[in-house]
Amino acid sequence: MLDELAVSNLGLIADARLEPGPGLVALTGETGAGKTLLLGALRLLRGDTARTDRVGPAGDEARVDGRFLLGGEELTVARRVTSSRSRAYLDGTMSPVGALAERLGPVVEIVGQHEHITLGSDRAVRGIVDASLDAEGRDAAAAYRSAWAARKALLADRDAIGGDRRTLERELDLARHQAREIEAAGFRPGEDDALAATLGRLRHAEEIAEALSAAHGHLGDEGAEDALGNALDALRDAAIHDPSLDEIAGRLAAAAAEITEVAADVRRAADDLEHDPGALEEAEQRMAALGDLRRKYGDSLGEVLAFGTDAERRAAEIEGLLERADGIESELARASAAVTEAAERLSESRRRAAKGLAEVAGGHLRELGFEHPVVSIAVEPVEPGPSGADRVRLVFASDAALEPAPVGRIASGGELSRLVLAIHLAAGVADVPVVAFDEIDAGIGGSTALAMGRKLADLASGRQVFVVTHLPQVAAFADTQYVVERDGPVAAVRPVTGEERLAELARMLGGLPESEQGRGHAAELLALGEAHRAG
Repeated sequence: MLDELAVSNLGLIADARLEPGPGLVALTGETGAGKTLLLGALRLLRGDTARTDRVGPAGDEARVDGRFLLGGEELTVARRVTSSRSRAYLDGTMSPVGALAERLGPVVEIVGQHEHITLGSDRAVRGIVDASLDAEGRDAAAAYRSAWAARKALLADRDAIGGDRRTLERELDLARHQAREIEAAGFRPGEDDALAATLGRLRHAEEIAEALSAAHGHLGDEGAEDALGNALDALRDAAIHDPSLDEIAGRLAAAAAEITEVAADVRRAADDLEHDPGALEEAEQRMAALGDLRRKYGDSLGEVLAFGTDAERRAAEIEGLLERADGIESELARASAAVTEAAERLSESRRRAAKGLAEVAGGHLRELGFEHPVVSIAVEPVEPGPSGADRVRLVFASDAALEPAPVGRIASGGELSRLVLAIHLAAGVADVPVVAFDEIDAGIGGSTALAMGRKLADLASGRQVFVVTHLPQVAAFADTQYVVERDGPVAAVRPVTGEERLAELARMLGGLPESEQGRGHAAELLALGEAHRAG
């Protein structure tokens, strides 16, 4: 159960702390006081999407903290919501919001006040039915999903092949040609830079040779060599008398040796210089071939080589598709047959679950004041889709003498409220430890309201049930009652017991909390609730 709930700056609620306890917990107060915000806090703890417009005026952040007692263990959950983000915490550790949904989704069920609109949706009713499938039905649903996915994959392959096989074969020929042309050229990564350097050298071989010859002539000039030798001898003579000059003499000696080596390297470079016109022609042809590839496949050699890799991959892909083309129609036929077979199994399971749901819901409706209600969940065949081959509709009539109709055509709010409760009870809402109902008692009163109060009290046996209600007949059956009171832009939440609870029920009865007659009626209601719980 929810052992403690703290809410801060959530809409109108500036600061509230609840310790609701087990059983039925009624949340009451005037319209617009902010009762539903408490269930909004519970939704946040359950991992529902945070609405940033719910951040109150008392700060930049809305805070919700909850402590749950589950199977003898304590779990603390928190949400922090600002105008730009939402953060979630489990046991004090920051966690993904999805972790809250995974942990508390199976624990907390919330039934909204507009749930009758949802029950008018085929998709929503199908979801309720599917959640009630037995083990065989769950296996059938899993088998259908698998069969549908396999058929979808085959359809994607067929679409990739296309309707014109010859077009695909032409694309294969082109991809193969492109890949072969690039591969046959034999270019390697970086070869374009090396080729450009080679061409520059071959095209200007004569100029390079003349420059090398001139350089060698200057370096090998005897006068220059004698000048360096004479300078070195003079420095060494001076160093005899001034040892500090030894370092300079050493540097000059090294320079002279380096100049000698450079002269030799220049000579070798001149000797190695290639003057072969055939080599120049070959390099020119190679560069022309690269230019041709770049015009077709990319602005650089890297792009050309990448295009070739892609062409090889595309050719292999088309080859695979063409290999499958002849057999894909027979594969599709088998896959479609598997979908049909799985759909039939799933439909039968849904009809079985729908029948059981309708019978249980009818029993709840009779306990809620209907003498001869008619509730049925129709499972009708449609074209197969991702969720099966069924249209699932909820139809209802308040009496067997009336023609059952889809939920969306029912006019009475009171009938809708009781139908919502009955369907959710039948669908297993009582299987979770914490259940919350948000004003599902709209449009009912009198003995029907008493019946709903009893039903909710029975549901709360062994679990915790929250109900936001305007009906004193419902609130009187609660084990705990909280009242939400608004003062301008701020709402406060407080528990009511004893005389305060009598006053609140009297206010709900007739708007006169101080009326002795109203308090007398309130006391009678409380006595009914206490007697029911005791019985």
